Amino acid sequence: MTHMNQGLCMFDAESRLVVCNRRYHEIFNLPHDRLVFGMTQQAVCEVLIEHGCYPPNVTFEDIRESTWQALKAQTAEPILRKLADGRILSVLYRSIEGGGWVSTFEDVTRQRLAEARIAHLSRHDALTDLTNVRTLHTEAGRLLAGVDGDEPALAVLSVDLDQFKTVNDLHGHVSGDELLLAVARRLRENTRKGDIISRLGGDEFVVIFRAHGESAALASARRLRNALAEPYDLSRVRLRISVSIGVSICTDDAPQIEKLLREADLALRHAKSSGRGAIHLFDASMSELVSQRHQLEMELHAAIVGDQLELHYQPLVDISTNRTVGVEALVRWRHPTRGLLPPMEFIGIAEDIGLIAPLGEWVLRRACADAAAWPAHISVAVNVASAQMSRPTFAETVIGILAETGLDPHRLEIELTETTLFVDTETTLGNLDALSALGIRFAIDDFGTGYSSLSYLGRFPIGKIKIDRSFIVAAETRGDALAIIRAVAGIGVSLGMTTLVEGVETQAQLNIARAEGLSQVQGYFFSRPVPKGEIVSFFHD
Repeated sequence: MTHMNQGLCMFDAESRLVVCNRRYHEIFNLPHDRLVFGMTQQAVCEVLIEHGCYPPNVTFEDIRESTWQALKAQTAEPILRKLADGRILSVLYRSIEGGGWVSTFEDVTRQRLAEARIAHLSRHDALTDLTNVRTLHTEAGRLLAGVDGDEPALAVLSVDLDQFKTVNDLHGHVSGDELLLAVARRLRENTRKGDIISRLGGDEFVVIFRAHGESAALASARRLRNALAEPYDLSRVRLRISVSIGVSICTDDAPQIEKLLREADLALRHAKSSGRGAIHLFDASMSELVSQRHQLEMELHAAIVGDQLELHYQPLVDISTNRTVGVEALVRWRHPTRGLLPPMEFIGIAEDIGLIAPLGEWVLRRACADAAAWPAHISVAVNVASAQMSRPTFAETVIGILAETGLDPHRLEIELTETTLFVDTETTLGNLDALSALGIRFAIDDFGTGYSSLSYLGRFPIGKIKIDRSFIVAAETRGDALAIIRAVAGIGVSLGMTTLVEGVETQAQLNIARAEGLSQVQGYFFSRPVPKGEIVSFFHD
């Protein structure tokens, strides 16, 4: 018991202390001779209370009641107790034969704080700490519930930074992220308490607020545009930017947030097409954009069967050797008139119109065929959508592709988002088990941005955790992001999982990943995604 990580104490049938180990004293910061065998439970608790171990409002009666309730329930679930210094203990009670009980105490403060932080990050954007899309809908629903004839109308601003890609290309992603942080700060400073500010992703933000009509909504949009146009003094450069804003406002008695967001987005597209710094209010004529999207949908159908898609690959690098051990396959669309389109411009459309499964199957087949010709130590990672994983025939499809291409199953890694695991869980688990039995590995992509529980890491056959790039970016300036990386690295070691951080773009970020004990890294520091003909040069470097 001297070397136990948990504190332990045992009471006999008369509630007298018979065993108490050293770790118990350490947890409660008690002198080792302060507790004496034969003391009653009440006497022990009074010592703890006198020493200020528990918050002032905790009494012996409270502790006794929780003890007996736990013993009565005979459950294997621990109860949590918070100490006066903020630490959290996990306490487990067990009855013993002949009367009495034994209790164990474990300090789970770091774990609970990490889980709380991950839960927070599942509702907020990791870079800016603004609400994310999921929380946006919840908060918007709250505002919509209060809209009636006596309240100001609800207005939505869709805000997009003009030529943000140029900032990243000229000054690097570090400066780009600094700019996004500064924009988020100004949005907070120039909106009212109760307004909703959200980052949808990339350089697009949404602001939702109450406005007395269209003129008031447009006036607010102009104020935000002017505030965001002021210079930004970043760590490496001083920048001026402009923003385009689309405006929608509730005009009916049954407002729907999806409708308002869609209208604001359509207005934003018109603003972007009008030049930098434009503001547009939605009107019905903008629905022409819907027909343009429909055209793109039709073209995407043709692209899948017409050899317009291609794969680019980004190296996955072993952090201890700096050698490429695998690649991630990333799809591109070589559009006949619009050039090479990144996945963000068509994956959402594919999901909306039910093309994600055939598109995903094309990617999987092409990636396996390419990888079969590469050295045996190179694995290939392929992203799989929930619509694919929840299909009863998915495992059969993958097995057929492996047989067709001749790729060793051990060289295939399937990347899933956290939320994918909770779509039709029974079917998903069946596919996971069937493919895992063949030696196919599974990775959780964008870890920390979706589902907030860690329980699925033990429930599903997951072999790798890919930490979202937002954490490594934030880790250089924010201790909480660094703590999350450290916690995930620890989880990986404990569960025997590979841990990888995405988006490594600087030597400093690589140093952080190495110092925290991660297994692999991925990002522009090593290479952007490149065509098949270029990626092979990384395999022997």
